[in-house]
Amino acid sequence: MTPRRELRLNAFQMAAPSHNWAGLWRHPRDTQADYNTLSWWTDMAQTAERGFLDGLFIADVFGLYDVYAGNGDAALLAGAQAPNADPVLAVSAMAHVTRHLGFGITQNLTYDHPFPFARRFTTLDHLTGGRLGWNIVTGYLDSGARGMGLTDSRDHDQRYEAAEDFMAAIYKLWEGSWEDDAVLRDRAAGVFTRPDKVHRVVHDGPFYKVDARHLAEPSPQRTPVLYQAGTSERGVRFAGRHAESVFLNGPTKPAAARAVRAVRDAAREAGRGPYDVLTFLGATVIVAPTSAEARDLRDEYRRYIDAAGQLALVSGWTGIDLSGLSLDDPLAFQRTNAIRSTVENLTRAERPTRVRDLLDFTPAGARAPVLVGSPSEVADELLSWVAETDVDGFNLVRTVMPESLDAVVTLLVPELQARGAFKTAYRDGTLREKLFAGRGPRLSDSHPGAGFRRPAKD
Repeated sequence: MTPRRELRLNAFQMAAPSHNWAGLWRHPRDTQADYNTLSWWTDMAQTAERGFLDGLFIADVFGLYDVYAGNGDAALLAGAQAPNADPVLAVSAMAHVTRHLGFGITQNLTYDHPFPFARRFTTLDHLTGGRLGWNIVTGYLDSGARGMGLTDSRDHDQRYEAAEDFMAAIYKLWEGSWEDDAVLRDRAAGVFTRPDKVHRVVHDGPFYKVDARHLAEPSPQRTPVLYQAGTSERGVRFAGRHAESVFLNGPTKPAAARAVRAVRDAAREAGRGPYDVLTFLGATVIVAPTSAEARDLRDEYRRYIDAAGQLALVSGWTGIDLSGLSLDDPLAFQRTNAIRSTVENLTRAERPTRVRDLLDFTPAGARAPVLVGSPSEVADELLSWVAETDVDGFNLVRTVMPESLDAVVTLLVPELQARGAFKTAYRDGTLREKLFAGRGPRLSDSHPGAGFRRPAKD
């Protein structure tokens, strides 16, 4: 494989007892209920690094899934992304016990402000040695908005207008406030920082205002690697401008290929290269030494899926209350203020998606491929998806932990390595340098954030 086509793999996690499959925390071998202990995270990070995974991609949602039946009871009962913890706080501990693993942290910008956010992520980029990524999301749950004292979420497209404003402000702080040689640490002269090289940022946008110098000195990457999740038409335009990696879902190869192609086209239209953006497809992988053992695991796992909890998740993702439908009812398209690409994929598929399809390890239920088999069979399927969709890699959805991640590391990764499809060692450098061969630690010159850099001067 060329460096561009080197397969990428992230462990897809969340600081909650259930992530994309509600109820699996009840499995007798599962440890997801320990999500709020530090050792759960540090052990997982070490396992992921042992398998040369590119990163931990940590999902997050701000609010409770309360679209289903008009309340959050089903989500709370099933542990369906509730309770959930702040995904930021365990990262420095995970970085301390690893050397190369990257960390893609989902953070909602709608209820934050660029000034404290910039300091928080600069700090984490320092503490991880430049292994930090930010998954930019705008939020879609009205419950989160109400928790912040608002009546409901911003309109879908307005969320992206606010995101553009947020990005302009934060690029000024990360890229333009401190010159590269501002910090001297000169003990003899008693000068830590040259004040003339730390510049005031003034941003007077429609959603965010800043008038300050950035509080933190430049970190190894300055701007963390920028991820984005959202493949609506407006989300794709945003990704084309800002994202360096995009997380997308697609239950079929044609749907995934369309999503990948849209991102590449958007990058080109924004004046960037189409492969300046890596694309990661969600995938549920159940791998075992033999095909029969993998199918047995799937059958064992499916007995622990919580039906109401799973429908609470899908209702939240789509903005459609599924509580009044029977198992054989098809999902009908509705224009909502939630994840529009999910609504499109579930309601405009070639075969109508029924409610019962959401309650099992199916592409409809997963919103993405479900691959069950031996290491050779799963590797064949992953590489087939790469060849037919042009995707760069996969966010591997957890099922039963830690055995689902252990199986990827001990069974699937060696199979991919034997085919020359996956790395056998990490590159040196920051997360950006690891993900993009030949690229430095900073944003590429073609990225709009690079336009906010301040040239060095004496």
